Amino acid sequence: MSIRFPQEAHLRDERRLLIRPFAEGDVSAVWEFFNRLPVPIRRYAWDDFERRETVEAWARDLDYDKAVPLLAMDGDKVVGEARLTYRDGGPLRLVGRIQWLLEPEYRGAGLGTLFVNDFMTMARDSGLKHLTCMLFPDLDEAAMVTLQNLGFESFPIPRYGVDPDGNQKDVVKMVIEL
Repeated sequence: MSIRFPQEAHLRDERRLLIRPFAEGDVSAVWEFFNRLPVPIRRYAWDDFERRETVEAWARDLDYDKAVPLLAMDGDKVVGEARLTYRDGGPLRLVGRIQWLLEPEYRGAGLGTLFVNDFMTMARDSGLKHLTCMLFPDLDEAAMVTLQNLGFESFPIPRYGVDPDGNQKDVVKMVIEL
């Protein structure tokens, strides 16, 4: 990794957190984090966090050349999780995908911006040319603003996603050229 971890993060509200990569021993803490998130957030998560096996599979299949999962720690408590995912090959091999989830009490304090800035640095250093992020505009307005402030462009895609009840939802693909 091009950025040295762990690193101390200073949030806008003066709180300090530790940012470090997810490791095999973090399964319980990460699963507890996901289960502390409000139901509306968990319902729209990209992965099935209702099942502990999802997080166990992450630990079992850790490969930092394919995905860089980062954790924001407040003491021993996970308060944020973010990932930069690389593609193995093909025509989009120079495009990375980012995503993140934060506990509500840590939103609006700059943690999402810190994650994205770290991922932009890592992506550039590893030769990626673009980063993307898929968001639901009615749920992820703050994340969209964060990405726009960092230079990402918005590409709305009507009815591209599906909510947990099977209803089609609009999605916005956010893209930045590095």
